Amino acid sequence: MKHIRFMIMGILFGITLSKGEIISWYRIQEMFRFQSFHMFGVIGSAVVFGIITIQFIKRRKLKDSAGNFITVSTQEPGYARNLIGGTIFGLGWAITGACPGPLFILVGYEGWVFILAIVGALLGTFSYGLIEKKLPH
Repeated sequence: MKHIRFMIMGILFGITLSKGEIISWYRIQEMFRFQSFHMFGVIGSAVVFGIITIQFIKRRKLKDSAGNFITVSTQEPGYARNLIGGTIFGLGWAITGACPGPLFILVGYEGWVFILAIVGALLGTFSYGLIEKKLPH
C-alpha cells in the first residue's frame, strides 16, 4: 500500500505517453525517416527536463524512499561504448517500432504482438548480464 503513489504515477505516465502519441509506431517511423519533428521535440524536452531535475537533486541533496542520499553517477564518458550501445538500441527501436520504456503500455494499447519485443528486451538484458565482465567498461 505504501507504493501506491508509484503505481498511480506509472498509470499517469502511461496515459501521457499514449495521448501524446509517443508510443505510436507511425510516429517512431516518422522520426527514423526524418519526416517529423514530433519525437525529436519530445526527446529533446525530456533531455532538458532530465538535466534540470538532476541539477535540482544534486543541489537539494535529496533522499530516496529508503532515506539514502541520491547520488548521480560520475562514470567517465566512453564514446565507443556509447556509440555501439546506442546503435544496438536504435536498431532494436527501429526494427520493432517500440522504445523499451513503454513496451508494457504497447501490450495493452496495441496488442499482444509486443510481448515478443518484451521477450527480446529481456533476452538482451540477460545476455548482457552473461557477458558484462568481458566487455570494456
